[in-house]
Amino acid sequence: MPRPTATQLAYGSATVFLSTLAMLLLSQTQTGIGVAVIAIAGLGLGLLVAMTAPMPGVSRVVRRHVVRGKSPAAPAPLRAVPSPYDRVSRRLTGTAGAPEARVGEHSR
Repeated sequence: MPRPTATQLAYGSATVFLSTLAMLLLSQTQTGIGVAVIAIAGLGLGLLVAMTAPMPGVSRVVRRHVVRGKSPAAPAPLRAVPSPYDRVSRRLTGTAGAPEARVGEHSR
């Protein structure tokens, strides 16, 4: 069972507090059994709200593919991105292709 997210905890806690308070004020009960029943009802309602709050994770499209038995599209392969340091070092060492012709290009 996945752990509840912060959003689910916040929604559930707010629901428990507000629904219990509203039921206590509207019912005007003064007996211990009445308060206990309202508290249990508030906890149940808060649990229901927390479990039905949207869970972050897999999108509908991916879920649809998984349900149909198809795997989602494969991610793009990773490519190495040269850093500026690599570009400069290749130009200085002469491995970048004719750096000598470009050295005096803007130095007039």
